[in-house]
Amino acid sequence: MKAVIQDRYGTADVLAVDDIPEPVPADDEVLVRVRAASLNGSDRENLAGRPFYARLGGLRRPRSPVPGSDVAGVVAAAGASVTDFAPGDEVFGELAGYRGGLAEYVATPPRLLARKPPGLSFAQAAAIPQAGCIALRSTRGLRPGMQVLVNGAGGAGGALVTGLAKHRGATVTAVDRADKAEYLRHAGADHAVAFEEEDWADHRSRYDRIVDLVAHRSPHRVHRALRPGGAYLVVGGYTRVLVAALLAGPPIRWTTGKHVGVLAVPQSRADLEEVTALVTGGALVPAVDRVYRLDEAPAAFARLAAGDNRGKIVFGIP
Repeated sequence: MKAVIQDRYGTADVLAVDDIPEPVPADDEVLVRVRAASLNGSDRENLAGRPFYARLGGLRRPRSPVPGSDVAGVVAAAGASVTDFAPGDEVFGELAGYRGGLAEYVATPPRLLARKPPGLSFAQAAAIPQAGCIALRSTRGLRPGMQVLVNGAGGAGGALVTGLAKHRGATVTAVDRADKAEYLRHAGADHAVAFEEEDWADHRSRYDRIVDLVAHRSPHRVHRALRPGGAYLVVGGYTRVLVAALLAGPPIRWTTGKHVGVLAVPQSRADLEEVTALVTGGALVPAVDRVYRLDEAPAAFARLAAGDNRGKIVFGIP
C-alpha cells in the first residue's frame, strides 16, 4: 500500500511516499481502508520532534514511521474478537499512538472509533476527532455571558474551540495572525486579536477562561488576564510552559483563587460521539482548510508548520 513515511525528525522535506506492506489486523483490531485523514498541531510537533514530549514515540526517530492520527474510512476486515464493527462499516476517530493515518490502510483497536454519520463526508469526519475532543473538554462548564479567549484560534483545532465556546453562550476573543481575522469571526469569534499587533496577556482581569493551544508565556504573567475564579488551560505549546503551568498551578490557586493547569484530553469514543452530535445537529462546523493527496504531504506539512492553514488540513485518499 501507499503511505507517507517519516524516517527521522525534521522539516517537511523528510517526508516521502513509499510502498509498505499492508497491515494485518490482530484478533482485537479492525483494518480500515482510509478515505481521509487530517493533521493536528501534534502532527507538526511529531514531525519536528519538538517540544521534547513529541519524542515519546521515539527518542532519535519515530518508532512508527507513518504520521497522522485522525482518520475516516471503511472497515475492510475485523479481527476474530471484534464485535463493534464489521466489514463495510464507515468509521472515524483517532488512532492509538497518534500515528499511522497517512496510508491507504491502518490496523487499529476499534475502541477509539465511532460510526461515521451518513450526513458527513469522509473529509469532514476526519477533521473532527482530536480537535473536537479538545473543544469539548476545554469548553465544559462555560455559561452564557462568560468571557473566553482562545489563543491559536486560527489553526487546526481553534475553530472548533471557538465555535463551541460561542455555542455555549460565551463572548469569544480569538487570537491569531492579522490576516486570519475574517476567518476567526466566521468561526464564531466576537473579537479577533492579531498577535503581531497586540499582546492579549496585557488584558488585565478580562477573561473567565483562556484556552491556550500554542502556549509560550509564563503562567505567572498570563493568569493576570483572568478574572477572579477564572481558568487558564494549556493545551499545547513549549515544554517549559507546560511544566511551569503544572508547577505554578497550585500556588497561583492558593494565592489568587484562579485555576492554572494543563488540560488533559484523553482519546475517547464517548467524547468523539458527543462532539459529533453537536456537528450533525448544526451547532458546530468542522473547518477544512485544504484537501491534499498523499504525495503532496511535504506541501501540506509545510503549510501547517508555517501556520498558514485556516482550520484542518485534510488528506483525501481515493
